[in-house]
Amino acid sequence: MTSTEKVDFTAVPWGSVEWTNLVTLYLRAHESRSRRPILGDKAAAEAVERIDYDFKRIHRSSLPASNQYLVALRAKRLDDWCADFLRRHPDAVVLHLGCGLDGRAFRLAVPPSVSWFDVDQPGVIELRRRLYHDTERYRMIGSSVTDPRWLEQTPTGRPTLVIAEGLLMYLTEGEVRRLLLRLTDRFGCGEMHFDTLSTLAPLLSKAFTRGIIKWGIRDARALQAWNPRLRLLEQTSTLAGYRQIDSTPVRLIYQVMWVAGARNYDVLNRFEYS
Repeated sequence: MTSTEKVDFTAVPWGSVEWTNLVTLYLRAHESRSRRPILGDKAAAEAVERIDYDFKRIHRSSLPASNQYLVALRAKRLDDWCADFLRRHPDAVVLHLGCGLDGRAFRLAVPPSVSWFDVDQPGVIELRRRLYHDTERYRMIGSSVTDPRWLEQTPTGRPTLVIAEGLLMYLTEGEVRRLLLRLTDRFGCGEMHFDTLSTLAPLLSKAFTRGIIKWGIRDARALQAWNPRLRLLEQTSTLAGYRQIDSTPVRLIYQVMWVAGARNYDVLNRFEYS
């Protein structure tokens, strides 16, 4: 699905959505070179090696010494949940919504009988296509997740896993409600794995990041009242694995955040639906 040819990303504007995806990709690649990596995303490291972009500037602005671990901890827990689902359902369909430049489809040992769909905005998918290629079992779809028409390209009648990492907080509450309902209506059974931010997040975003974060929730268990087909299986803080961080100063910072209550700011949620 990948090659070793260099790809030109120099036209990606600084601060754009596509640039944000490059930052996350770089942080995963940086973490893979840790002495004891948590995620060990070799696919990200290979992608960064191929991409022609000013990653030195990204390095200076993205605080990788600490932020690499937040990205890795979140992705690792979602990877573990995904791997567990695929062990039990080797014939599953996987929908990775808001996939960015993430290589989860290549990072995990995905059974050959799985159909995997990476979905994101057309501009993001255009960049992905410079790195990866569609196959019989792997496809990329360029569409806003709020546009219901992209679902017509996905099969039904099989257990379906929906992954939405770092996505739902950028939608309005109404858009989140409609998306979850649309997904459970189309697919008969499966799981949904996604992170949610606290209700403080939109307020902070209005003050510091032009309000790009639109939705927060006190406890994602409330989604079961929105959509009776959802049942919570597991919840955990993104910070929960901080003891795995090999840098002592950063580990202590994360421990202070945990004790101070920041563990409730970004929560990973695992739901099943039937």
